[in-house]
Amino acid sequence: MEDDEKYEMLKLDRQLCFPLYAVSKEIVKKYKPFLDEVDLTYTQYITMMVLWEEREILVKKMGERLFLDSGTLTPVLDGLEKKGYAIRRKSEKDKRDVYAVVTEKGMSIREKAAEIPMKLGACVPLEPETAMTLYGILRNMMEKL
Repeated sequence: MEDDEKYEMLKLDRQLCFPLYAVSKEIVKKYKPFLDEVDLTYTQYITMMVLWEEREILVKKMGERLFLDSGTLTPVLDGLEKKGYAIRRKSEKDKRDVYAVVTEKGMSIREKAAEIPMKLGACVPLEPETAMTLYGILRNMMEKL
């Protein structure tokens, strides 16, 4: 009986990380048909969100903002460059600094992408107040981790 108590915290139902993981995976799956319409993966989509907002940003700062390391962000930017949605350019002042820049073609898909949050919202069964509370909790966790 004592062994059972010792391993109580190893039960899947006791893990905060598991519902976060499962919900995240399911939400990304729900994004797929909407993202297919603009030829983006989820990671490319969040990268484009930063580019639409900033127009030009240091790749290092983009990685920090997206919580992505360079090993993950580099192939994402490679894919966006192949599609013509973004380019990378070295800084004039310091050649070690690389900027990601949204292209005209990348800006042109923003209009269609602007519909995605509302479409996704219709697929997620949360009241707006609950969604905002959850967002606040998760944002707070992100800042502390």
